[in-house]
Parts: sequence; C-alpha cells; structure tokens
Amino acid sequence: MADPVTHKLATNGAEIQYDIRGPLSGTADGARVLVLIGSPMDASGFASLASHFTDRTVVTYDPRGVGRSARTDGVVESTPEEHADDVRQVIEALGVGPVDLFASSGGAVNALALVARHPGLVHTLVAHEPPTAQVLPDRDTALAVCLDLYETYQREGMGPAMAKFIGVTSWKGPFQANWRDQPVAAPADFGLSAEDDGSRDDALFGQNLRGCAWYQPDFDALGAASTHLVIAAGEESEGEFPARAAAAIAARLGGAPTIFPSHHAGFLGGEFGQQGAPEDFARMLREVFDTHR
Repeated sequence: MADPVTHKLATNGAEIQYDIRGPLSGTADGARVLVLIGSPMDASGFASLASHFTDRTVVTYDPRGVGRSARTDGVVESTPEEHADDVRQVIEALGVGPVDLFASSGGAVNALALVARHPGLVHTLVAHEPPTAQVLPDRDTALAVCLDLYETYQREGMGPAMAKFIGVTSWKGPFQANWRDQPVAAPADFGLSAEDDGSRDDALFGQNLRGCAWYQPDFDALGAASTHLVIAAGEESEGEFPARAAAAIAARLGGAPTIFPSHHAGFLGGEFGQQGAPEDFARMLREVFDTHR
C-alpha cells in the first residue's frame, strides 16, 4: 500500500488533518475511495484495516481535538454534527464524488449525522456499533450511567472514570435500575492510576462522551437517504451497549444488524494494545461494499 500523504483542512473551529493512501485519480477497477473514521479514535487505529485494502484508495483522519487535528475555537466538547461537518468537508476536498464509508464507535454516530444531512456524499455506509443511548429501551438508565461517567471524570479525573467505563462497556444486557448499587472497580484493578492530573480535555470523557451518547438519529432523513445503510455489530459484542444500540437503530430502519467478526474494535491488529481479527473483519467489510457496489 502507498504511504499515506497528509493534508490539512481548516474547518469551522478546527484544523483537520487527514491522510490519503493511493491515487485520487481512481483505481483500475473503478472502486470508490474508502474513508475510515472513528471517534474518539484517531487515524492511527486504522493502520491494520487499511493494509487489507491495498487495491483501493483509503482516507483516514483525526477528529477535531484528537491527535493532529487541533481545535481553533477554544471549545472542549464536540458534537456529532460538528464532526459530521468536518467529514463532509474532507470528502468534498477529495473531489471524487460519493465515497464508501466505514465508521466505528463514535465515528459511526458521526457518520449517521453526516448521511442524514448529506446523503449524496456517501454511497455505502457501514456504521459499526454506534454507542448512542437515545435508541435503547433502557434509555433513561443508560443516559444516567453515561452522565455518571462524565461527572466522575470531571470530579476525580481519568483513572476513576476509566475504571467505571470498563465496567460499563463490558456489561451485558440492559442497565439495571439499581446500577448505582453495583460494586465499582478501583483504577488499580486495571493498572490505572487514581491520581488526578487536573486535565479535563480527554478525547473520550472530556470531549465526546455527552455528544455521542445523547445523539438522537434522524430516522426520517436516514430512511429517505440514497446511501446504502449497513448497521453492524461484532459477534462477540452481543448484549453490550454499542451492539444493543446498533440493533435498535437497524430495527428502526427496518432491518437487523450485519454481524462482523470479533468485538467492538474487531478491526484492530495490535493498535493501542488491542487485538481483533482484522483480516476476517476486512474480508467481511469488502463483501458488504461489493454487495452494494
């Protein structure tokens, strides 16, 4: 695969950096440009997945406030609509017409916001485990759990918030009404420090948690979109918050989630110390895009 070439783009309140692997002039078989996005994860998390698409031009980017993409407006928290507008401008800057888009986690929430507003920019969207609590049957409890994560971070810092987050993301099934009565793990249980460094701009807890979890998809716009919408979840994620959200969104759109190999981060091949099944994941992703080609 070609080495990535980095570009900069000034958007409303941020300077976005994105990477292009391959020619924008098109591939021999006419395959669309493939855009890979996450949130709060930056472009570095897609190295393994991108390596399985050497026959396509692949574009990745760092969301505003993360990695190389600095905010210029002095604001800490971001919204899915802001991220969607950044991605819109990146796609438009490519000048290649509609792209295929794979979006992971918060990136999937942002991609739903993008397609609701600009469906003509995306030919096929695979939205993998978008963690919005608004669509869950246990919505009120789930939102309370998410608010507690945010407030814990604001009050105590990263370690205590991350210890709770690990418990939340591994919980199977609906959140219980008595969730506050459940034992809370200590940061040390996960090798985390309980010391508060005073910062409050973490990409997950400080910048994106509330915007992502509170996002309400525009189902009327999504249902009317020309984009091929594929809502996906990992086979190992059944019952977990993001996979349950995927199932709820797919149901509202009249279908069921497409099941991918591995877990929430199944495309990772060692990035951030996490291992999924990137080869199998990429094979499935290719099949989905080929189906809607």
